[in-house]
Amino acid sequence: MSLSVTIHYKNVQQFAEPHLWVWYTGSNSPDQFAPTGMDSFGHIFTADVKRPTFFFKFKDGVGTEGPWESDSLSRSFRQLEGEPTVTTFITEVWCRGDKAFVYPVLPREAESIPASSFLATVKPKPGIAFSDTGGKSGLGATLLVGEGTLFGFYHPNAARVYVMGSFNEWQRPGHDNPDPNKFCELRLYEGYFGTPNLWLGVIPEAKAGDEYKFCVQGGVASDEKGRFQQYFSDPYTRQLGPNFSTNNSVIVDPTQFEWTDGDWETPDKANLIIYELSVFGFTEGDPGINQPGKFAGITERIEGGYFNDLGITALSLMPLAEFPTPQGDRTLGYNSSLFCAVERDFGSPDDLRTLVNSAHSRGLAIILDQVFNHTDNAFNPLWRMILEHPNEEFDHDEGGLYFNGSTRWGNRIATEKLDVQNLLIDTCKLLLKEYHVDGFRFDATNTQYMDHGFLYRLAPELTAIKPSVILVVENLPNQSDLNRSGFDGFMQWADPFHDKLKALLREGTFDNSNFYNTDKLADIFFFCKSLYATHTNNVINYVESHDETSVAYEVSTNPLLNNSATKDRKGRLGLFATMVALGQPMLYMGGEFNVERDRNIVSFSWPADGPDSNGFFRWARRLIRLRRRYPSLKLTGDRLTADGRFGWILGPWLDNRHGQNKRLLGWRLQPNSSAHERMVILLNFENHSVNVDIELGRAGRWVKLADLDTVNDISPEGTNSSHESSTLQSNDGRFLNFSLPSSSGFIYKWEP
Repeated sequence: MSLSVTIHYKNVQQFAEPHLWVWYTGSNSPDQFAPTGMDSFGHIFTADVKRPTFFFKFKDGVGTEGPWESDSLSRSFRQLEGEPTVTTFITEVWCRGDKAFVYPVLPREAESIPASSFLATVKPKPGIAFSDTGGKSGLGATLLVGEGTLFGFYHPNAARVYVMGSFNEWQRPGHDNPDPNKFCELRLYEGYFGTPNLWLGVIPEAKAGDEYKFCVQGGVASDEKGRFQQYFSDPYTRQLGPNFSTNNSVIVDPTQFEWTDGDWETPDKANLIIYELSVFGFTEGDPGINQPGKFAGITERIEGGYFNDLGITALSLMPLAEFPTPQGDRTLGYNSSLFCAVERDFGSPDDLRTLVNSAHSRGLAIILDQVFNHTDNAFNPLWRMILEHPNEEFDHDEGGLYFNGSTRWGNRIATEKLDVQNLLIDTCKLLLKEYHVDGFRFDATNTQYMDHGFLYRLAPELTAIKPSVILVVENLPNQSDLNRSGFDGFMQWADPFHDKLKALLREGTFDNSNFYNTDKLADIFFFCKSLYATHTNNVINYVESHDETSVAYEVSTNPLLNNSATKDRKGRLGLFATMVALGQPMLYMGGEFNVERDRNIVSFSWPADGPDSNGFFRWARRLIRLRRRYPSLKLTGDRLTADGRFGWILGPWLDNRHGQNKRLLGWRLQPNSSAHERMVILLNFENHSVNVDIELGRAGRWVKLADLDTVNDISPEGTNSSHESSTLQSNDGRFLNFSLPSSSGFIYKWEP
């Protein structure tokens, strides 16, 4: 029994006499059909086919000779079975000569003007981010001056796109009780790459608070009813609705928030003291917080002056883009679903704005963690949103345009594709403009997970908006190509610093590698210059992060060190080393209390009687504030030795009186011409004391500002002075036979 199928063909190939060829699985007898007519779309072919499933493509002229479409345009036609009692028989389809897709509806023709011309006629509300990476695109839901909302959706292979929502009773094709008068169809415009792929339209009734989704026909996988039709959350949505089963997008008005940070300036990189924290974990274990585990909880800590007291200058918030995992002590948030949407569990978009505004009023920069290498596999609106070829419907490892391959954490985002880059860069621009954040930390950017061409493009795009934007990458192992010109390069989490310090502190191998030696000891403290960096701006030093164990936990894995006194001392040495190393220091929340914690845990218990009751905290706070006060402790540049600002005085490569073959270091610092700013740093990672000669470089009195037991600054920050018994007196710029205790650190400052 034959089946008559009407196939409409848009002759993009410009064939003089297009003919249709049909063949079947297991058959060597293809059928050839000439066109039976024409319409506004193109040639019409009426084919009596032998089976309900067949393959077809087009060629020029009769017979097998002459130009054919490429094999990539071989199309399949199948009758789809939907619900058990329903079979959807398709008898009319449309296809284009430049795409392999078979459309069940007449594809919409592109408008005569490009998207840029149409978008020039709309006026977004002042203060709202308007997507413009790769050219103005108007993507997402943009509230307009007066009334109405501009909706934009990117899809290069769709036949038709509708927006549906609470403003039109969710009417769209396929509705159980369709009312075409209420359908909100978007128009197709020429957009990225000079081709039709932007779907745009203004809906006067749509307002802030309304929920919505996009309905896409064609270029998508078939649904449960056998239709090539799907409903999608908006990739640019700023918020998802409260219903976790529907995950509708919400129209958000970012312009109603009253900012008070007009005079705020992002700190110079040299002044950054970074504190990494989880929005949930930072306050979840603190009974004194009114809204623990939320943006408001962090804001309460900011308003209470906690970070100012500690000496922090920048908060690095772990991912706050929407992710589906329930909150818990091991919920990190590195499984994002949508990049522009703020995680519902943490609060509203305005709650985040309140946090940022409060931080800026207290001198704190805000860095947001962006996971642009993979997405969640459970709830993933981008997965198969845009099929690049219809065969991807049957390959469950292919996720369409936004994905390419996999990572050990989930589907790999195709950061090498320009249109995917557009979305990710637009996300950052939106966060800069609508949330006033100061920068971003990008997760897992090594080339095995992320295309570096994307990062090369991202940096100038963002600095054009905010020249002082902070750009941080987790690029393990570190790669030097992200340094750019050095001073303007990406700041990188310094993997060599972390791994070496962990081995030194636990006095043994770390992560199955032997770092417990003198090899590259100086390199990690001299901003890893010989390893990957070209400037101090390229380096963030740390001994703990969300991915790494705390020092106390790591030290406890060595049975010889597993006691409270040793863990306390090693924790102090780790923090001390982080604060004095060249580059920028980072703490992980709880590090100021020397919390003992395994990796990938975000919760911790606050001291029952408050932070000030904790001796480690009191010492850490004073140490961090030294870093914040003194130029010697935050040197910046790439020629520090040549400029005379830095000089080694102890090290395993020097002679016996200056640390030969020992795990110890010492260096002199002179940030400027003022002798008053001179400092000396001494470190001993050996488990025994070592006697050394110290080349102070200037006669006079050298005040001990810090060791692992006490920190006491000079006036007005402390009560220290050159008259204290711990002061070193030198008549010739040297101090002989100085005893460096085991696991120790010292900061000395010259005083007149």
